[in-house]
Amino acid sequence: MVNNNLIQVFSALAVRAPFVGLEAQWAKQYPDTLLEIEWNPTTVIEKKIAEGETADVVILTVPAMAKLVELDLVSASSIINLVDSQIGLAMLPEAEAPDISSTEALKNALVSARSVAYSLGGASGIYLQQLMKSLGIEEAVNSRASTIPEGFTATKLIDGSADIAVQQISELLTVEGIKVIGPLPQDVQKVTSFQAGIFRHAKNPDAALTLLEYLRSEPAKKAYESFGLRFIP
Repeated sequence: MVNNNLIQVFSALAVRAPFVGLEAQWAKQYPDTLLEIEWNPTTVIEKKIAEGETADVVILTVPAMAKLVELDLVSASSIINLVDSQIGLAMLPEAEAPDISSTEALKNALVSARSVAYSLGGASGIYLQQLMKSLGIEEAVNSRASTIPEGFTATKLIDGSADIAVQQISELLTVEGIKVIGPLPQDVQKVTSFQAGIFRHAKNPDAALTLLEYLRSEPAKKAYESFGLRFIP
């Protein structure tokens, strides 16, 4: 039974969209237990933790979580698998979507775009930079790219700065008024897996454990999948 508590959470942005519904359901199920969630890219969360900040629960990519376990900051026995996330592209609803069914088609779409939006601090943006370099289009795309340090790239579609936004599909879907035109082609797709764990010095470890159990529930699974995330059994 969860008592009157505050659960502090550091979470990667990839699961923010489904959390809108999950937080509302949590509030009904556990009205005396508040969730305080700080949303940031994984790289920003890692920096915060390195500077001494902490919480009760952390949701991060698998490699980042492994580092926290190695540093003895997160209990290995507490870790749960959550979701796999794909990178995709989005445009405004009325825009004509380019062909992105193959790597060559994706390359042409990115080079032909007026401006491509991506996040410098997010896992998807870091990967996109590596991908563009390997495809030989880094300079052509970046010469007119709309980059953000962190946050949701699809906001650049709404304000007119870009005509293509690249990010985790679940993050693209966080922004209303856009359409996802598809994932990256399979041969250049990068699937990112996310886990949740409890900090060793969590203030409310029991409540944190209840939250992790909730994040593996059937309602949580449905919420993840409704935003393009694959629940990890």
